[in-house]
Amino acid sequence: MSPTAVSRTAKAPTREQRRARVAVAALFFTNGALFANLIPRYPAIKVALGLSNAEFGLAVACFPAGALAAGLASGFLIRRFHSSRVAVAGTVLTAVGIMLAGMAPSGVVFAVALCLGGAMDAITDVAQNSHGLRVQKLYGRSILNSFHAVWSAGAVFGGLMGAAAAGLGVPLGLHLAVSGAFFAAIALSCLGLLLAGPEPRAVTGVDVGPGAPGGPVAARRPHRVRTYLILVALVVIAAGSTLVEDAGSTWSSVYLSGSLGAPVALAGMGFVALVGAEFLGRLVGDRLVDRWGPRAVAQAGGVIVSIGMGVALLVPTVPGTIAGFAAAGLGVATLVPAAMHAADSLPGLPAGTGLTVVSWLMRLAFLFSPPIVGAVADATSLRTGLLVVPLAGVMVLAFSPVLARRPAPHVAGTDTTGDTTGDTPEPLDTPSEIK
Repeated sequence: MSPTAVSRTAKAPTREQRRARVAVAALFFTNGALFANLIPRYPAIKVALGLSNAEFGLAVACFPAGALAAGLASGFLIRRFHSSRVAVAGTVLTAVGIMLAGMAPSGVVFAVALCLGGAMDAITDVAQNSHGLRVQKLYGRSILNSFHAVWSAGAVFGGLMGAAAAGLGVPLGLHLAVSGAFFAAIALSCLGLLLAGPEPRAVTGVDVGPGAPGGPVAARRPHRVRTYLILVALVVIAAGSTLVEDAGSTWSSVYLSGSLGAPVALAGMGFVALVGAEFLGRLVGDRLVDRWGPRAVAQAGGVIVSIGMGVALLVPTVPGTIAGFAAAGLGVATLVPAAMHAADSLPGLPAGTGLTVVSWLMRLAFLFSPPIVGAVADATSLRTGLLVVPLAGVMVLAFSPVLARRPAPHVAGTDTTGDTTGDTPEPLDTPSEIK
């Protein structure tokens, strides 16, 4: 190895750090499961409230609208109350919003409840990712994909819960009240296990020599405009993933049950297949990125999304559509963690700014996708509207060059208290070969 390179070294995690990792994983699990419980009930809600495709899409878009309205408050709340408390409180309030959405007597109340749930979900998302990155720094190696894998597992679990409740005819209000209370209790039990103290200070990294691949952000000072353009590209990549996820969460059950005539108990399987494949992709995501680099993994994912869902829409069958959503989930598995990690390490930005911006703006896909797909579905067909999924794969391919070609090295870092958990601070991972 070159003497200018930083080796991948990490001390064994302490008991406190292991407990914090388990607690962060539990928060990701509850975050995925809460909203997923509602998705299999969408067809029943749409019929009960008498909503057209366009009206239903506009109502569902209130979830990301609330997220956009509240997302920029995340940084202030985290600095004021700590990421641990914000993540737990946000989870509880997200459960309240989703429960109210399930009990809504009209489309307007349904939209308002989703807006509340989305606002709390956005704050929770930034807080749990911020705490996860803090734990990752202490571990001295990449573990962020594993947290997102647990989120996917939670979404699968929640989707199966919702599908089972729908199939058994459990009243919607009772179902969401029980699931909300259950996952809120899990989140509250995590509070004492998370890392104590205020949020971490910015780490400038160590000098590994000029031109070292994957070196620290401080060693490279690109032009400010270039940094902003890279940040925009990272937002687009993350938005490509959220476009796919939204298509699965908002429209898969409606498409399967309505356009393809799938039974109610099977209608939720498109979403379950998507998040299940996403979970598997994230389980191996850290190893794939370490081996091939984030750019190659993202490009392969874009191809899988485009071909998998493209074929499913070209030849529409229930099994083929479920398989198409599974391919889409596998393809986008590592995109959001890669974009967040790269954005959080961009030079020339205040600490945490890149992560907050990507987390906030990627939700534009959740905001605009439901009403656009709904309007297209009303004008033509939902099958045509779902072309947004393979188009998202093409979009990822187009912007993937902003990601690093090779993975950046990791070493153990320091926490906010200043206590050293390794020999040197962790160099922030950022694209080292941006073109």
